[in-house]
Amino acid sequence: MEKTKLSFWDLLKRIGPGIVLTGVVIGPGVITTASMVGASHGYKLLWLFIPIGFMGITFVIASYRITLLTGMPSIKAIRHYFGNTSAIIVGLSTFLSCVFFTIGNISGTGAAMNLLFGINWKIGAILMLIILVYCYFSKNVYSKIEKLILLCIFGMIIAFYISLVSVGGPDIKQSINGLTHWKFPEGSLYLALGFISTHASITTGIYGTYLSKEKEWSKNDLYNGGMLADAIAHVLGIIIVSGSIVLVGAIVLHPQHIVISSPTELSSLLKPFLGKYAPIIMGIALLAAAFSSLLGNTHRSVVLLNAGFDKPTNLDHKSIQIGAVVVLIFSSIVSFGYGGSPIELIYISNIATSIATPIAGFFMTILLFKKDVNKGEKRPYILQGAMVISYGFCLCLIVVSLIKLF
Repeated sequence: MEKTKLSFWDLLKRIGPGIVLTGVVIGPGVITTASMVGASHGYKLLWLFIPIGFMGITFVIASYRITLLTGMPSIKAIRHYFGNTSAIIVGLSTFLSCVFFTIGNISGTGAAMNLLFGINWKIGAILMLIILVYCYFSKNVYSKIEKLILLCIFGMIIAFYISLVSVGGPDIKQSINGLTHWKFPEGSLYLALGFISTHASITTGIYGTYLSKEKEWSKNDLYNGGMLADAIAHVLGIIIVSGSIVLVGAIVLHPQHIVISSPTELSSLLKPFLGKYAPIIMGIALLAAAFSSLLGNTHRSVVLLNAGFDKPTNLDHKSIQIGAVVVLIFSSIVSFGYGGSPIELIYISNIATSIATPIAGFFMTILLFKKDVNKGEKRPYILQGAMVISYGFCLCLIVVSLIKLF
C-alpha cells in the first residue's frame, strides 16, 4: 500500500469526526467546570490542559488505529476479541456515561434559556428539547450535525476571547506558574476529575470510530495524516475554547471570590466587557454549547448501547433516533426532578461521566497491544506507552477520588 501524505487542504477535507466530537464535548459541562476551575483556583489548575491534550489525542488516535486496522468500530472489535459479554459491559458503561452527560446538557439548555428570557429553566429546557426532537428525525443527520456544531464552536471562541481581551489578557507569570506546578490545591480533586472527564474521555474516542464510518474513512487515513489531523483538530478545539474560559474565570471571578452555583454567577464572566448584556451573550454561548452537545451526545449514547448489543449503529437508523428520544425523556425526568440549581446538576453529572473510563479504557488498552490487531504493521511503541500513561492517570484520579469520598 502506498503511504502518501495528504496536502494541507486535503487534510482539512478529511477532518470531520473530530469536529463533531469537539462539539459533543464542549457542552455546558465544559463551560461550567472551566469557569469553576478559574473562579475557584485562579491559574493553579492550568496544568490540567497538558494531560488533557496528551490524553485526548492518545484516546482518539488509539481508537481510530484499532478501527482502521481491524475494519471494525471499537465495541465491535471488543466483541470480536473478547466476546459478547465484554462488548455488552463496555456498551452499557459508555451508554451510562453519555446519559449523565445528557442530563448535564439538558440542565445547560434550561440555564441558558433562563439567562436569555428570564423563564423557569425547566420550561426553557422543554422548549429546546422539542426543537431537538425535530432535528433527530430530519434527513442527512451527520451532515447537519457537523455544520451546526462547527458554527457553534466558532461562536463560543469569539465570545470568550473577546471577553479575555477586554480584561487585559492573562498574567504571563502566573500562567507559566500554573502550567509548570503540577499539584491539586485543597478541595480541587473532584473538580479536576469532572474537568478531565469532560475534556478527555475514552468514550469520545470510541464514538469517533463510529463517526469515521459515516465519513467513509479507510485504512489509508492511518498513513496519510488524516487520522492524526482529525485528532489534533478535536483536542485543539476543546483547549482553545476551554482555555479562554478558565483564564477569564481566573482574571474576573477569582479575585472577587465568586463561587459559581447559578446561571447568573456564570454570566459574571462576561460582565467586565458586556455589562448588563453579559447574561444575554452567556445565554447564547451556553445554549449553543448545550444544544450542539445534546444533538451529538444523545445519538452517541444510543450508538454505543446498540454497539454493545450488536445492533445497528448508523445515525439515520430508526432505532438510533427513537432511542435518542427515550434517552432525552429519561434524562429530562432526572433533570427536572433535581431540586437544586441547574449549574450544580451540570457539575455533578460531569463527574459521573467518568464511569466508563475504568472499563472501556481497559479493553481499548489491551486491544492496542494485541498482535492480531497490529499484524503486518510496525508496532506502535509510542502510542502504546501513551495509552498506558493516559489510562493509568485517569484510573489513579478516579481511585483517589473514591477513596477520599468513602
